[in-house]
Amino acid sequence: MVGLRERKKERTRQALIEAALRLFAEQGYEETTLAQIAAEADVSTRTFFSYFASKEDVVFHDGPDRTKRAVALLAARRPDESPTELLLRLLEESVTWAAADGDLTFEDAALRVRLILTEPALQARGLQLLFDSQLAIARALHEAFPGRLSQVDAAAAVGALLGAVKLAVIADIQNERSLEQVWVTVRRAADLALSGLRSID
Repeated sequence: MVGLRERKKERTRQALIEAALRLFAEQGYEETTLAQIAAEADVSTRTFFSYFASKEDVVFHDGPDRTKRAVALLAARRPDESPTELLLRLLEESVTWAAADGDLTFEDAALRVRLILTEPALQARGLQLLFDSQLAIARALHEAFPGRLSQVDAAAAVGALLGAVKLAVIADIQNERSLEQVWVTVRRAADLALSGLRSID
């Protein structure tokens, strides 16, 4: 059971995330200061630094944790799962994690995507995190099938699936489609990517 102290810390962290995204939407990323974010969340700037090192860290607050979860899921694959089945389950679990965590509403998640696409500083950080995440996931997929899946095949499979899904979702968000439409797009993009990966099974 999560204690009172931990729940309070999580509420403060969530308040900072929501305050930052609200201010980014209202006045722009570059124009928003750390002091403004702290004030909007009703905490001190010092408290802000107890949770995040920078504005960039607020935007990418969930990236490292999601990667760790993905690696753990791949490492614990079921004995009868093929590589494509495991990747599909990873995608489905990722959707479940996003819904269960509740860190971001769909509107906030869409705002984050638009920020990453338009802010140079966020573009650089986003690309680095994406690169690191895909490398870690590809390594974990390779290790989940020792002697069966080469490093090249694992890297290509992860790149194909995640690349297809991410780009399709970005296109939907740019076209301001609904959450329900985005989920349809996720499955369609995954099906297209995985249909070309059956040879690794």
